[in-house]
This record gives sequence, C-alpha cells and structure tokens, in this order.
Amino acid sequence: MFESRNPFTQEVYESFSSLDSKELEAKLHKADIAYRYWREISLEKRIEKIKVLAENLLQRKEHYAQLICREMGKIIREARAEIEKCAWLCEYYAENAEKFLANEPVSTGAYKSYITYEPLGAVLGIMPWNFPFWQVFRFAIPTLLAGNVVLLKHAPNVPVCAIELEKLFLQAGFEEGIFQNLMIETDLVEKAIAHPVVQAVTLTGSEKAGRAVASLAGKHLKKSVMELGGSDAFIVLADADIELAARNACVARMINNGQSCIAAKRFIVAKPIFHQFLEKLKENFQKLRHGNPLEEQTDYACLARVDLAENLSRQVQESLKVGNKLILGNAKNQETFFEPSIIEVWNYDSPAFCEELFGPVASVVWANDEKTAIQLANMTSYGLGASIWTKDLEKAEHLTKHLQAGSVFVNTIVKSMPQLPFGGIKNSGYGRELSVAGIREFTNIKSVLIEK
Repeated sequence: MFESRNPFTQEVYESFSSLDSKELEAKLHKADIAYRYWREISLEKRIEKIKVLAENLLQRKEHYAQLICREMGKIIREARAEIEKCAWLCEYYAENAEKFLANEPVSTGAYKSYITYEPLGAVLGIMPWNFPFWQVFRFAIPTLLAGNVVLLKHAPNVPVCAIELEKLFLQAGFEEGIFQNLMIETDLVEKAIAHPVVQAVTLTGSEKAGRAVASLAGKHLKKSVMELGGSDAFIVLADADIELAARNACVARMINNGQSCIAAKRFIVAKPIFHQFLEKLKENFQKLRHGNPLEEQTDYACLARVDLAENLSRQVQESLKVGNKLILGNAKNQETFFEPSIIEVWNYDSPAFCEELFGPVASVVWANDEKTAIQLANMTSYGLGASIWTKDLEKAEHLTKHLQAGSVFVNTIVKSMPQLPFGGIKNSGYGRELSVAGIREFTNIKSVLIEK
C-alpha cells in the first residue's frame, strides 16, 4: 500500500494499491513499444518536448511545491526552488544535448572512425522521497534525451508526487509508455530489473538499498548507477571568514531539514577558531523558526516519517552515551519533530561521526592542523561531497586533491547543478548524474570504424 500522509499533521490524504505481477508486465510491455518509437524520434523533437516540460513546470510551480510540502514536509520556499531547479535542468539539457550526444571523430588512420552514443532501452529509476521532483528529473531528463524510456519506482510515501510526474510528462506531449510510474512493492523490483525490457537501473537512496539493488543489477548484468548516502565534511581553516562559514554551515546542515545526501554533516574546524565558530553556528541555529511547512516564514518543519525521526534520536542518544557533548538541542524526537541540534564530537567511533545523520544534527570537531582536518574528513566510509572554507584559495585548491569525495567546493556549500557531474566514491556509490557524464551514462558508447 502506498500512502500519502502529511508528516507535519499526520493527516492521511489517500492510499493506493500496488501493482501486481501481471500489471507490471503490462507496463513493461508498453515501455518496450514506446522505446521502439522514441529511439527513432529526432533529438530535435525530443528537445522540443523537454522545453514544453520546463514551461509547464514553471506555470504550475505553486501547485507542485505545495504537493511536495504536504507529502514529505519540505518548507514551501525550498519546494518552489526544487521545481525551479527542475526547469533549469530541462533548459540546460535542451541547450547542450546535441553537443553532448554528437558523434566524436577519432583519428585512427582509417577512412572514417568515430564514437557514437546510442540509447539502451528502458531505464528503471528507484527514487527517494527527499527531493521527489528533482531526483527524478536529474536522471530522467538526460536519459530521455539520449533516446531511452523511463520507468519510475518512487518512494512509497510520495505516491501523489509520482502520479503527478507521469501526468506532467504526458501533458508535455510525451507519448504513453515513454515515462511511466510503477507503484510496485520491493518484491517486484527484482522482476523488473531481471526483465529483458529493462536495460539499466539507477538508484538514489540509502547505502543498504544501494547494496541490494546493485547486487540485483549485477546478477542480471544490467548497467547501474548508485547515488547513495553521504557524511560530507565542512572544513573551516584558521584563516576563514568565521561569520560567513558559520552562516553557510547552518544552511548546509539544515537544507530540507537536514534530509539531504549532500547536506554538510561533519564540521571540522581549526582549533584556534573552534569556539568562535561553534558559538556562531549555535547562534544561527537558534535563529531558525519552526512552523508549518506551508507557511512562508518557516525555516524548518519536520522529518518525512516518524521512523526516520526515531532512528535519528537513537543515533544521537548512542553518541551521547560514549563521551560526546550535546551543545544545543534535544536528543529525543516528538513524532516527526526533531529539534535542530549540535554535538561536539570526541569519540570518532560514535554514530555522530561515523554514520550518516539524516536530519537536523550537526557534528562538530576540532583539528590541530590542516593535515589532521583532511584525515578527519576522509575518516568515513562515504565519499560524496566536501567543502573547504579559507581565504587562501591556492592552498584550498591544493587540499581538494587530498579529499576523498566526488565533489569538493571551496567557500560555498556543496550542491548539485546541471553543469557539473554529480556522484560519489566509496559507500556513496558509483556512476555520475548531470553534465555530459550524466547524459552518456545510459548509452551504448559505440565505436565505428570504416575502411574503403
């Protein structure tokens, strides 16, 4: 059963039955027929539909933003920004897809030789609830432009978002079967991955889910991309602008109420400025306004589900039992509410440092020098993003080479953006979304050589 429940009020709006095996088979058959048609459509025509999609998104921005608020608790300002970002992505790929997918001549001595990028077929996307539109668009737009069709298995707590997404593509002129929503339970995921129509799978989610899906993809020899968790380091060096760093630290930790894979989670601060930074961070946290996510003045609202808040509470309480100190906040949740909190970390083996805290909790630790800061930043099984805050840009650029992460940003918070490839290393997954890398992930990179 897929349930649309408001996490702030706990009101249940609607429930939906999941597809059975026969219904899934029919969807897969439809995807196969749609792919045979879609792959022959010119790139120019695909781009035109993507442009219409962007226009429709912006025209109904408020409708989609309120839906996101009601279904997973994101505050309204951030929900609007999510829709705007989806439109931006469409516009970016509309402008660049032709260049990214063009044949690349290669000098081999033959009469003609080149690399071409051809579609694979149907791509199954297993998507999370925390950015219910953006995460889908991030994989779907380049995948569709490359000539593939999309099957969406969305998170069970955002079923109306999933339904609206399919409607959105149909209303933009995409024929039936090119983008389909699959309301399937976990037991049918393997059947979908194993099916010959599905040629690839991409997942954004937890490390646990990634291991399970990657194993299935490997078992059935399907191309896969895994965008998993993160425990991003936010490194503040001794010469940093403390006010600027602390202000951005609050934003980086509290985006989507802390429920973001690239939210900064571990704040590693040079010892000489540690207490100044900690005090400024605390001040910024205390300024945040709690309220209904639909109210304009709200800065944070709730976590998306009760079980998520309970798990975060467990992690915080376990961390405090082993020597870490609660500087601000509360270790216990009240249903989906969790107060923004700061933990001063002394025990590196505790959940506050070695696990991903998916909620509004900042773990702060001091470092004696830059070498130690880098060591602490890399002391994690994850490798998604990291940021460095310093006035010495040359030094910062040198340090980026030593950070084990898919993205490193200097003097700005880590974020995904259409122009840059996005993804991680280690337990943060593999493969890349966005930019030129994202549109080529689900293509057959074919070599062509012709002799007279």
